[in-house]
Amino acid sequence: MAGKRRESPARKTRRAARQSFGLAPDDLRTLRALKTPARIQKFIDAIPYQYADTAWSPAHVLRERKGHCLEGALVAAAALRVNGYPPLLMDLEAVRDDDHVVAVYREGGFWGGIAKSNFAGLRFRAPIYRTVRELALSYFDHYYNLRGERTLRAYSRPVNLARLDGRHWMTAEEDVWCVPEALIAARHYPIIPGRIARSLPRLDRRSFEAGMHGWTKH
Repeated sequence: MAGKRRESPARKTRRAARQSFGLAPDDLRTLRALKTPARIQKFIDAIPYQYADTAWSPAHVLRERKGHCLEGALVAAAALRVNGYPPLLMDLEAVRDDDHVVAVYREGGFWGGIAKSNFAGLRFRAPIYRTVRELALSYFDHYYNLRGERTLRAYSRPVNLARLDGRHWMTAEEDVWCVPEALIAARHYPIIPGRIARSLPRLDRRSFEAGMHGWTKH
């Protein structure tokens, strides 16, 4: 019996172009115009950073035109989806620091990332990483707290948000806490052994200041 034929990237893109995913026409046009990961990153960089205990859907963020790390990643995942990519998020888990969320994508078999952050080095990654672990490791030296401690400790396997379509993660008016809950529940993998983590040196002053470029205070 013949196996199921794999759908080509071009066919996936055409199929995504026929779907609205419940988005309003203006929001759909906005996201479809972001045809490359680099354009998506530029768009979420331009959204003012907000400090808030919220989990807004992409539609909510597009209306308010502000958002934080999780919300920027959600907008990126929605933009990737309407342009033919699966909507994948990866959680980066930290100690003595906030977790970070990255929208991940693959091109030519290599992984890249899109993210919104107050820290300059925790945003875009070109698709040059052979594995999700390699991609996660690329954030390690850029992931530090205000004491200069390197704080990244684990990463999750990518979570496909299509499984949350029934919760309307792309368009809900209420907070979509189902997304961070799914990220927390996903299997996580350690970045480094505990004995190494305990002896890590703090970041040098020049690197610290470079990573803070564009930082928004509370």
